[in-house]
Amino acid sequence: MKFFRHRHICLPALVLAISVAGCSSADDDATAAVPSPDAAVVKLCRNLDGALPKKLDGQGRTDPEPASALTAGWGSPAIILRCGVPRPPKMIDPKVAEGRDENAVAGGVDGVDWLQEKADDGAFRFTTASRVAYVEVVVPAERDSTSALVDLAPAIKSAVPKGIAD
Repeated sequence: MKFFRHRHICLPALVLAISVAGCSSADDDATAAVPSPDAAVVKLCRNLDGALPKKLDGQGRTDPEPASALTAGWGSPAIILRCGVPRPPKMIDPKVAEGRDENAVAGGVDGVDWLQEKADDGAFRFTTASRVAYVEVVVPAERDSTSALVDLAPAIKSAVPKGIAD
């Protein structure tokens, strides 16, 4: 009889401990809005998800919430990839093409063309250009963007064909 009485007392404490642990670990998880592209782009993004490296900039893959084949993440602070995003407005801005925008520049890394945009917090957002789907990579200020783009290039080249999106 004593066994049951102690079990009832301990069960609420165990539930409380599990709830608190669950809340504290979720606070550290990265989040990313999941894009909603058309079916053809979703297929490309799923292929990309399967080709992505396990490590990026030396950090293991830790995907953001909510879980999706259209998003991926590595390390902390997380480098976040989103596949199937809309074309960024700066991609068609003549100031960027002419090199007159101090916060955006076009360039390429290992055969993948990118639009690079600098955020106020020092982070960089890179969006693929000349590919049939737009892939966005956000690299926090503390992380090495060049290494990340070099690590991602083989997967992007194999999964997302060259062409014009939209």
